[in-house]
Amino acid sequence: MGGASGAYGFSGDSDAIAFADTVWNMFFKGKADQRPFDDAVLDGIDLDIEGGSGAGYPEFINQLRTHYASDPSRKYYIAAAPQCPFPDVYLSSTLNSAWFDMVYVQFYNNYCGLNAYPGWFNFDEWDNWVKTKSINKDVKVYIGAPGSPSAASSGYIDGKQLASIYHN
Repeated sequence: MGGASGAYGFSGDSDAIAFADTVWNMFFKGKADQRPFDDAVLDGIDLDIEGGSGAGYPEFINQLRTHYASDPSRKYYIAAAPQCPFPDVYLSSTLNSAWFDMVYVQFYNNYCGLNAYPGWFNFDEWDNWVKTKSINKDVKVYIGAPGSPSAASSGYIDGKQLASIYHN
């Protein structure tokens, strides 16, 4: 949810909670007249917030988690895809105040991308965030990497280089 372009965000907490209800009803186990994927049920949502304001996202997540708890028959997830500069401009306060299951840091299109390894590459800052600030101390932080040179403006590295960074 979100992305690099477009205008989106919440006008306040009540707007965020109402949108979480709509998302639950349209894409998860809720009921709605319009369900874009018919009776298919998603297993989670990913926040890729790259614009607007960070307002309301903790409430959105907390409301979704309330809905998730109403269906113990399956596991549901909340993920985020922040930009690599730490702290993330749009998601920082949300990352520090809501429960995330996984975070796919976008290590591309920024000075701290994979192509900056080892100098400006900052996976260690994200790892430290897990240990010191994240509500979920078991949250998984993943390296978000472009799959091809055309998939990002900068930051692409080949699989051999990525494996080398991973093993270091």
